[in-house]
Amino acid sequence: MRHRHDFGSYFAKNPNTARKRLSAAPLTMTECKEKVRYRIAWITGTALALSACAAGPDYRPPETAALGLPPAYSQGTAAPLSEGDLASWWTRLDDPALSYLIDQAVARNLDIVQAQARLRQARESLRQANAAFLPQVNASGSGGKNYRSQAGGTRTDSNGNVIGLGSSNWSSSYSLGANASWQIDLFGELSRSAEAARADLAASGYDLANVRMTIIAELVTNYVQARLAQAQLKIARETQAIQQDNYNIANWRLQAGLVSSLDEQQARAQLAQTNASIPQLEASLKGSLNRIAVLTGQAPGEATRTLETPAAIPAAATDIATGIPADTLRQRPDVRAAERTLAAATARIGVAQAQLYPSLGISGNIGTTSNAFKNLFDLVTGGVFANVAQVIFDGGRLSSQVRSQRAAADGAFAAYRQSVLTALEDVENAMASLSSARARKAEFAIAYEASNNAAIMARSQYQAGLIDFQTLSTSESTLLNARNSLASAQADEVLAIAQLYNALGGGWQNMENRPDEQ
Repeated sequence: MRHRHDFGSYFAKNPNTARKRLSAAPLTMTECKEKVRYRIAWITGTALALSACAAGPDYRPPETAALGLPPAYSQGTAAPLSEGDLASWWTRLDDPALSYLIDQAVARNLDIVQAQARLRQARESLRQANAAFLPQVNASGSGGKNYRSQAGGTRTDSNGNVIGLGSSNWSSSYSLGANASWQIDLFGELSRSAEAARADLAASGYDLANVRMTIIAELVTNYVQARLAQAQLKIARETQAIQQDNYNIANWRLQAGLVSSLDEQQARAQLAQTNASIPQLEASLKGSLNRIAVLTGQAPGEATRTLETPAAIPAAATDIATGIPADTLRQRPDVRAAERTLAAATARIGVAQAQLYPSLGISGNIGTTSNAFKNLFDLVTGGVFANVAQVIFDGGRLSSQVRSQRAAADGAFAAYRQSVLTALEDVENAMASLSSARARKAEFAIAYEASNNAAIMARSQYQAGLIDFQTLSTSESTLLNARNSLASAQADEVLAIAQLYNALGGGWQNMENRPDEQ
């Protein structure tokens, strides 16, 4: 642009001289374009011949042996889960209300919306990185008028009036110009940047999948907790009715002089304790419903009104195949996101290393300037330039950046390995929780049956005056605990299943724009 601007200024100030200098060999627009095209082709060919390879290490995913994977899990079956079972695992609980809520959460949850926005942002970053491979072209134009005034002394006319001899005039000026620049990817700085951006995009996609998977698991947890609270409320209210009846019997027996006031006071205390547990269970239920509303992107209150109608705790699926640890690494989006982050960090080593080497750029400009708009294209000027830059001394800054990126890659590899170990831990813990919940549910079922039979007999014997109230109170407290424990074990089994599916990486396989398809 400097050459075009200087010549244009010279032409504006000395139009006649400039035309004479150019009249010997004037360039037409076609000739100018041909010269520019030839020079660009020559410089580009030279640059492509020089760009043999990209700087920095080529990324290769770590081998499973380097991650320390065991051949199998300590529990569970080695048969892998199908992608369909993982994608919609909650449908195996056979609860239409739960499935509807999950559909609502996937469509409207605000954490998912934020993750989707981050994914779009990463996609635009990749487009920006790819745009760096193309020439950058800018154009400009201007037009205006210039005023010029020149003093030339004075004279006196015949009447004695002083007349100025200066001159003034207006002149027009028009110009058009364009310039282009292109950075040659001589040592792979641009290609490594694009490689890092692609890895970042994939990592953002897996982050979205992980958010979706986590939201589904949290929704299932709160739904099960809400149904458990409703089951325990039902137990508490049924127990409340029985204990009210026991209190009435104890009071009648006291009035009849058959027992002391001890029985009446014990029955009263037992009833009050049960009454006190009901508000706490109602608050727990309300908290779970409010959380469900927020998870589905709605305000608490009216959004979950239909869930206030009591329903049973979802039935747990029986058989769950866990596969092998290598399957988990493929299924877990957080592990795959960590691997893509490692790939991006490795690519950025090449970006930093390429800055140690010379950089090559091509630039060109074309422009025209005239005092008359109709003559604007009579004279066209332009040029093509190549520039090479090499850092001679920077105090070790660029070398330090390479070492810094290598350290970042080492940290990313450690984070990847940590995510792998965490995934294995999650699966093992979930299998242990599921095994524990199923064992406890079986024992609590036996305890419930036995304590229910004992409570029925104790109530009958107390009414007949064969036992004291303390014996009745103990048997009914045992029954209440057994019923609550059985309901909790049933809920724990479902929660452990949700935990296991989440640990195995289920819940994102059917999402739109899967990361591995981008």
